[in-house]
Amino acid sequence: MQKIKPCSELSFPVKIYFCVTILSLLSVIGLTIETLVRQTEEDFTISFIQLVGVVFCVYYVSRGILQENRQELSVFVLSVLLVMLRSIINFSVLPAEQKPKLLARFVLILLVGSFDVICALVLIQSQSMMAFRVGGALESLQSQYFMLNLCFSMLTFDLQAQLCLCILLISLHEVTLLHNIISATGVVWGCLKVTVGIIAILKELKPLVWVFLIQNVPEVVYLIYLLYTVIREWGKGSSYTLEAAFITGSCISVTIKSVLFWALVHVYRSFGQGLRERMFSSYGRIDS
Repeated sequence: MQKIKPCSELSFPVKIYFCVTILSLLSVIGLTIETLVRQTEEDFTISFIQLVGVVFCVYYVSRGILQENRQELSVFVLSVLLVMLRSIINFSVLPAEQKPKLLARFVLILLVGSFDVICALVLIQSQSMMAFRVGGALESLQSQYFMLNLCFSMLTFDLQAQLCLCILLISLHEVTLLHNIISATGVVWGCLKVTVGIIAILKELKPLVWVFLIQNVPEVVYLIYLLYTVIREWGKGSSYTLEAAFITGSCISVTIKSVLFWALVHVYRSFGQGLRERMFSSYGRIDS
C-alpha cells in the first residue's frame, strides 16, 4: 500500500542488514528443503510448516525495510520468534534417535533468528518519517496510520497462521477425509478472507468490514472444536510432535485474531477522516 523505496535510497547499514537477512533466510529455506526429501511424514509436516514461516519472514522483512514499515518489522520479529519457538518445541519432543538428523537446521534457525531479531529491533527503534509524511503533523492521523499498518500486518500474519494450521490438520492422526476437505477449503477461504479485509480497509467500506468479521466466525468455531478433539486424543499416539505444534499454533492464531480485531475496531472508527486521501495523494511524492 506504500511506495517501495529503491535499495539505492537505503542507508549503508540497512543495506547490509537487508542483504545478510535475506541471505540467511534463504539459507534456512535451502536447508529446510534439503531435509524435506529425507524425512518421515511427521517430520515432513513440521519442516514444511517451518518452510512456510521462513518464506513469510522474507516477505515481512522486505516490506518492512523497503516501505519503512515498523509494524511489518514488528511482525517479522514475531514471526521469527515463532519459528524459533516452534523449532524448540518440536525439537524437544522428538525421539532421541531423530534429533541428530535435525540438529543442523535447529542450530541454524536459532542463530539466524537471534541475529535477525536483534537487528530488526534496532531498526524498529530508529527514526522513520513515513508516518509523518502520510499523516502530517497531526498525531491523530499518525495514530490512524499506525493502526492501518497494524491491520495489514496482522492480516498477513493471520493468513500465515491459518496456512500452517491447515497443513497440520491434514497431517494429524486419525483425521477424516472430511477434515482434509475442510482444510483444503480453509486455504482458499483464508486467501478470500484476507482479500476482503484488504479491500474493506483500503476502500473504507464498513459493510465489507462486517463481512470480514463474519468470515472469521466459522474459523474460530472450528478451531475450538479441533482443539477439543486433539486434547481429548492426547497421548494415544506414539509421538506428541504434531499435537504440540497444533495446540501451539492454535493459541498463536487466536492471539493474532485478537490483535487484528482490536486494530480493526480503531481503523473502522477512523473511516472518513481523511487518512485514505492523504495516503494515496502521498504515494507519488514520498521521498527519502
